[in-house]
Order: sequence, then structure tokens, then C-alpha cells
Amino acid sequence: MAENRNFSRRTFIGAMAAAGGALAVAGMTRPEAARAAKPSGKPVKIGHMCVLSGVLGGYGQFMQMGATLAAEEINAAGGILGRPLEFQFRDDQVKPDVGVKNARYFVDEWGADFVAGIDSSGVALAVAKVMPQLNKILMITHGATEKVNEELVYKEGIKQVFRISVPVYQDGIASAMIAKDLPVKRWATISPKYEYGYTSWEMFKNTLKRFRPDAEFVEESWAPFGTTDFGPHISKVMGANPEGIFTTEWAGEAVALVKQAKLFGVFGKIKEWLNPMGAAMDVLEGLGKDYPEGLWVSSRYWFLYPPTGINQSFVERFHKRWSKYPHYSSETSYSAYWALKRACELAGSTETDKVIKALEDLTLITPAGRRWFRKEDHQAVYEVPWGRTKEDPKYPFRILGDMRTVPAEMYYRHPPFTA
Repeated sequence: MAENRNFSRRTFIGAMAAAGGALAVAGMTRPEAARAAKPSGKPVKIGHMCVLSGVLGGYGQFMQMGATLAAEEINAAGGILGRPLEFQFRDDQVKPDVGVKNARYFVDEWGADFVAGIDSSGVALAVAKVMPQLNKILMITHGATEKVNEELVYKEGIKQVFRISVPVYQDGIASAMIAKDLPVKRWATISPKYEYGYTSWEMFKNTLKRFRPDAEFVEESWAPFGTTDFGPHISKVMGANPEGIFTTEWAGEAVALVKQAKLFGVFGKIKEWLNPMGAAMDVLEGLGKDYPEGLWVSSRYWFLYPPTGINQSFVERFHKRWSKYPHYSSETSYSAYWALKRACELAGSTETDKVIKALEDLTLITPAGRRWFRKEDHQAVYEVPWGRTKEDPKYPFRILGDMRTVPAEMYYRHPPFTA
């Protein structure tokens, strides 16, 4: 599972420069400054699926906020190829069969030009496999499994699938690159009992061992989806006397785990806590001032990074529209719509084959920073920050301090994805 080490920083920068001819800016100008002729004619349709019900339903709401803001701004700027952008959301219920039904409905019945969204890796894999039959582009905005870009796109040649969000490399590999510099030798994990949790832990262990041969992995506890009582998991790993805990629990389960770990006195007994999803807005808001300070956390986008005018403007517009700060799934959905708009304009068409060619090697300046869609596996490459939780009186939740970024070319695995 090691990356191709021949892919150097120089190679990465060279590839980005080569893609510069297709450089575009997503939502760079304020909507009032980008007014254009009112779009008309047949709408360009995006069918968007995500989880809209149950304990993870908030993720779908955040996606809707980002997509809605993008659509409003795109239509105010003249639409896509002069045509209005229209979108529709459907709940995939975190079920692969429902995701496939949604994709077929969007394309065969509603007439979608594109499909977007998806939170679950399992749903992403199932939907991706039917996209050649439907022959429409799927732009994944969350589901993180590396099997999408490494196996389905690169090895099996499914060209209709792209992903704009950072994959599981951030969760497992970048985490280890933070952990390697910490004064911790003995690690344990409490993580989800499904592919995302297993893969992240394996990547973390394999990467950390390369940098820190002295690292020990002393205990594992796997929490089924929907876990509310983390007591048994906490007791199990603490019984092994770890110095650090790595976790990929996310959403409400991450909130519950931290609250219960505080009750068990965990944070006074370990040296470090790492969670690559711990800076997601729902976790920050869910814990508020109860979030212990000094924990290492990250996210697929964090609203104060990068410190650019484009991102600051996006955050301001988002907050004005929704009275909330953007979640990472808000930003990825927002940027996905702008990426599709730009690709259609470069292609001069919404035809699938032409838009695929326009997306390949496209470099896009987005609120999250510079994104580059690799031609080989259709994965967007960009950097996200890590930091320690800290208090800031300007916000009702923790923000990131002692911030660090791992260069994307160091933690993204690269084609040909050989072991």
C-alpha cells in the first residue's frame, strides 16, 4: 500500500504548472460583482445525493447549504453555458442499493447532466460502478475510500468518476506524519467498525512505522456504526496503557467519544489524541467549549484555512446566507458545482466525454485552496491543515492552534499505486 516514491515534489509542482492553462477560480468574485445576463433555456441539472436522515442527517444539510449557495451564485453569474443550473437532493440513507436507485432516477427519469455528493464509501463504490452504464459524470464530495480513485478509475478505467474531496490518505497517512514528531511511542485506536476505520488505522500504522520504527500499536477497539456508549471501548484501550490515541470517529460519534473520554479521565492519562475528522464543523459545534484544548485534529476543509481572500469571502457569504460557518461538505459541494461549471465552459458542452477531458488536469482555485484533478485517477489534490484545539473568544467553539500542513504530494498516494 506504499505510494510511488518516484513522484517527487518537483514532479507534483510540474504537473500543477502544466495544468495551469486550465486554471479557474471558483466563486472568486462576490455575487453582486458577477451579475450577468439571466440564464435561459434548458437547465443544466445536477442530481445530488447524501445522507439526509438519521444521526448523520446534518451532513446532508451542510451539503445542501454549499450546493444552494453555489447554484445561486452561478445563476447570478449567467449560469452554465448561458443555461440555468438546477439541482435536486435525494437521501441515500447510507445504503449502496438506495444510492444506485438514486443515480438511476436522476439520470433516467429526472434527466440529470451530472451526479454529485455521497457520504459513505460503500455508497460511493456502488454508484461509481454504474456510472459507465449511465454515462454521466459522478463528482464525489465526501466518500473517502481510496478504492474509488486507485481501483475503479485508475485500474478499471471508469472515467466517469471524479472526487473533489481529500481521500482517506489524510486520515491515515497525514495523521502519521503529524504523529511522527510527537513524544509518543505506544498507540491505540478507537475507530469505526467498517472499511473507513480499518483502512485509516492500517495506513497510520504502516506510515508511522517507516518514520518511527520504535512505534508500538498496543490495542484496537472497533465501534459499530451508531455507537452511543463508548465506555467499553475506552476501558479496553486504556487497559493497554497507551501514550496516544488515534481515532477516526466522526460526526455525533466523535462528539460522544470525546465527552465520555473526559468522564473517564482519558485526557489526563495520555500524551496525545489525534482525530483527522475532529475539526469538522459539526464536531466543533457539537462539543463547543467542552472540547479539551491541545488535541490534534483536522478536517477535509477548515473554515479559517487557507488564509486567502477567496476563502474569507466564501466564509462571509456562507455565514450571511445561513448564519453558520461552512462544514467541509459545504465547501466540497460548493466547489464541485463551480468545477463542473468551469469544465463545461472549457468543453463548450455538457456532453460527458467532452467534460471528462476538460476536468482532467483542471486546476481550480477554490475556498479550500488550489485543487488539481489528476488525469490518471481523477482525484483532486489539495492540502488541509492540522492543529491543536484551542479557545478563541471570537467563536463559540474551539479553533486550531499550532497549525501545521503536510504538503499534499507527501501524503497522497500516486499512480501506479503499486505495493
